[in-house]
Amino acid sequence: MKVEVAMKVKKNDRVKVIAGNSKGIEGRVLKVFPVSRRIVVEKVNMIKRHTKQTSQEDQGGIIEKEAPIYASNVVLICPKCEKPTRISRVRLSDGRNVRKCKKCGETLSDEA
Repeated sequence: MKVEVAMKVKKNDRVKVIAGNSKGIEGRVLKVFPVSRRIVVEKVNMIKRHTKQTSQEDQGGIIEKEAPIYASNVVLICPKCEKPTRISRVRLSDGRNVRKCKKCGETLSDEA
């Protein structure tokens, strides 16, 4: 049985890679896979795939695309203070759980 887990990063968040071959690169999160705890970040972990031509319009060839990386290899960049930061979960008075920047205290939007 696969259980979905809460992730610290969401789709469209800006992140900085802190480990691996793409260390130091900043990018936007394109996809999130909560079960395997992996994310796809634009222009990070680029791989090449050889594809066959499927129709007259669709050309084959070598395609470069992003591959997933483990979520612990990135750190979120706060939109307000523009610094890489850790986040915490805070429950607001109306009952919502939101993400909060640990450096500046800014509440981050939680919509994916």
